[in-house]
Amino acid sequence: MITIRKSEDRGKGKIDWLDSRFTFSFGDYYDPAFESFGPLRVINEDWIKGGAGFPPHPHRDMEIVTYILDGAIAHKDSTGGGGTIRPGEIQRMSAGSGIVHAEFNASATETCHLLQIWIMPSKTGIAPGYEQKTIDAEAVHNHFGRIAAPQPRENEVRLVQDAEIWTAKLDADVEAIHPLAPGRKAWLQVARGEIALDGQVLKAGDAAAITDQAQIMVRSKAASEVLLFDLS
Repeated sequence: MITIRKSEDRGKGKIDWLDSRFTFSFGDYYDPAFESFGPLRVINEDWIKGGAGFPPHPHRDMEIVTYILDGAIAHKDSTGGGGTIRPGEIQRMSAGSGIVHAEFNASATETCHLLQIWIMPSKTGIAPGYEQKTIDAEAVHNHFGRIAAPQPRENEVRLVQDAEIWTAKLDADVEAIHPLAPGRKAWLQVARGEIALDGQVLKAGDAAAITDQAQIMVRSKAASEVLLFDLS
């Protein structure tokens, strides 16, 4: 079964320095049909103006992943973790028992475009932590490559949850397949471009909830970038 979540149906938020689209209920936006998908709680697509960002604020008991599409974001948190995250990298922050962090556009002039992802952890009260890795560009070129997992390999970040994040950067007219084990489900998020999924065309910002399927097959109709969440 495939349920499509169109980009234009997402929630919206806009202030002077931040333009956001909410795939799931977030802040003042509430949609009872899209509160979460398994442990996947948040996918916010954010555009942050140059020189602006999120001032220090707290989190608890959440796996927070940042995936950059354009520009760069500077991160600093109360564990001492920090760095500048750019396209081709992935950052994971475990909020655990409590963490305070700030994220600011690393450029004074250029807009930063990113996906902010929250995954509910399988354990609460863990020690907070921070991790940043460079994605293996070859592993995600024209097929799905894993970038986050409970037991991560090199170039992957750790998730405290039975969940994996895969990504694929596809040239035009390329087919990519991801097998889905029995009892698991997936969320497919189109970050750029245009793909075909089970006869349906999805464009940037569109997504699909996928259940009861043995595999997920996408074909790019243009150069595209997609994220796939393989969930228990």
